[in-house]
Amino acid sequence: MPLPDLNLLLALDVLIDECSVAAAARRMNLSAPAMSRTLGRVRVALGDPVLVRAGRGLAPTPRALELREQVRDVIEQAHRVFNAGREVDMATLERTFSVRANDVFIGSYGGRLREVFRQQAPRCMLRFVPEGDTDDDAMVQGRIDLYISTAGKHSPETKVQHLFTTSLLGAAREDHPLFDGDISAERFAACDHIAVSRRGLAHGPIDEELAVLGLQRRVAVVIPTFHGAIFAAADSDLVLPQMPSVMLDRITHMGLPLRMFPLPVPVRTVALVQAWHPRMDNDPAHQWLRRAIKVMCDSVEAARH
Repeated sequence: MPLPDLNLLLALDVLIDECSVAAAARRMNLSAPAMSRTLGRVRVALGDPVLVRAGRGLAPTPRALELREQVRDVIEQAHRVFNAGREVDMATLERTFSVRANDVFIGSYGGRLREVFRQQAPRCMLRFVPEGDTDDDAMVQGRIDLYISTAGKHSPETKVQHLFTTSLLGAAREDHPLFDGDISAERFAACDHIAVSRRGLAHGPIDEELAVLGLQRRVAVVIPTFHGAIFAAADSDLVLPQMPSVMLDRITHMGLPLRMFPLPVPVRTVALVQAWHPRMDNDPAHQWLRRAIKVMCDSVEAARH
């Protein structure tokens, strides 16, 4: 019985991940026509269209979605077979690492991590994937290699490592009327606020703390990212509560006319972790990625203190 071309499995995995022939071609260092021909071979081998037209783009068929996790498992098993018992050479490795993270981590650490890649893994690509509106099975399905997020959001089998803890501050433009006197809970609550939520939520822990004091704030704007929120705060009378202190360096570097202040209500600190699927635990390149991120975060924290 002739063996199938295992390269087609790799192509299938990338095509399902990208849902784009052009994007898949870039990842596999092929021309778009060559990738299109490969898609044709995959379709013949599976007896399924794999990707079908959906509006202006492509969408995977039910059969392709059904095979996605199985295909990724086969690829990872093959990778382990060929790399068993040897160290990975990061200087020559060609691989794309997909890291899901929010804009706080990307903005504060993305440039530093890119420099680590440049020095230690120059032929690898770092691809940041934004957080979605809801949690999904991206790690289980192999669509992302690592998830950097707040602690406590992961399934029991997920491997988790602490990266750093950040405190939370309030922020407003430098000449905001809030700074004309002591920042009490009453004066804080009387301002119009920005809420940062990728899910579009207007209320959170601050509202609970204010309610204990018999106070209620007005959220005037909900913005999905912190970077969008800091620009909105710098150019309006809106107050941005719960600004991660880890972003202070970036705000100073950008020269934004923002002033920070301690919040007048108790707010917990936020711990960030990196999480990954157990099947990636012993992958040498993945181990390098986790170690590189941990060392980078530790060195930044040490410099701040």
